[in-house]
Amino acid sequence: MRILSGIKPSGTIHIGNYLGMIKPMVDSQARGELFCFIANLHGLTSIFNAKEMTEYTNEAILDLLALGIDPEKSVVWVQSDVPEVAELTWYLNNVTPIGLLERCHAYKDALAKGIPANNGLFSYPVLMAADILAYQSNVVPVGKDQKQHLEVTRDIAMKFNATYGDAFTIPDAEIIEELAVVPGIDGQKMSKSYGNTIEIFGEEKALRKKIMSIVTDPTPVEAPKDPDASTIFALYRLFAANEQTQAMAERFRAGGLGYGSAKKELFELLWNHFAPYRDKRERLGKNQDFIAEVRRTGAAKARTIVTTTMDRVRTLVGVA
Repeated sequence: MRILSGIKPSGTIHIGNYLGMIKPMVDSQARGELFCFIANLHGLTSIFNAKEMTEYTNEAILDLLALGIDPEKSVVWVQSDVPEVAELTWYLNNVTPIGLLERCHAYKDALAKGIPANNGLFSYPVLMAADILAYQSNVVPVGKDQKQHLEVTRDIAMKFNATYGDAFTIPDAEIIEELAVVPGIDGQKMSKSYGNTIEIFGEEKALRKKIMSIVTDPTPVEAPKDPDASTIFALYRLFAANEQTQAMAERFRAGGLGYGSAKKELFELLWNHFAPYRDKRERLGKNQDFIAEVRRTGAAKARTIVTTTMDRVRTLVGVA
């Protein structure tokens, strides 16, 4: 089973990214052939600085390797290192109805948030389809917010196959189990666009400051508190063992636990949880030759698959 997953370079990896996308990617290595890429072409819809794009791309590779993606088990590459995907996007554009793209929620949501409309943003799902179909992917893990894009991919693949002949495997969506929404320091969903994230690889002082700034209510120290209404507890339970979670909940309800003390315990929990990943990232970061080799080797493996797909596609559309 070939599993495909990608992540846009953004400059930071926060807890929400890790739980929602990266950890499921790592876990999938035990049950199939993982194809994992840094989606820097997708990133061009929001990053307009070459230096930032280069830095973010290299950082994203390092992050994935540090957090458990194994290049011996998986194919790891950067999207732009396989230019055939951009070529395939054009072929797919020519069988993609405008109405299909106009219905995409992500595009409409972006417009509603005031993000300037351009064709890259509008045709984003077609590039996503090319990513998936080029590698003949069987399964694509997606969150509920990306399910529609996978449905668009299936529609495009079936339209192409019906128009020209069988070229693509029709992929299945695997909906990632929804975690309770990972809250940011302000209680809203954790998102870089809200400026409320808790970064995994931040400096100790910066991480402590972030956690100590979590918004709380004015309930006094001695009063009982509802753990289910607390951002601190919601974050704590995501990483604590069951016994720790139960004990923290009981202390909240009993009273006598101040929010400041609870925040300190949350900091210690997160700092210790990600300590091995920080150490690995620091070690890998000192070996840039290894990182470059992972990128080169991954792109070569990916292109082996894509070449077969593209030979078939070019023949079918008559440009071979």
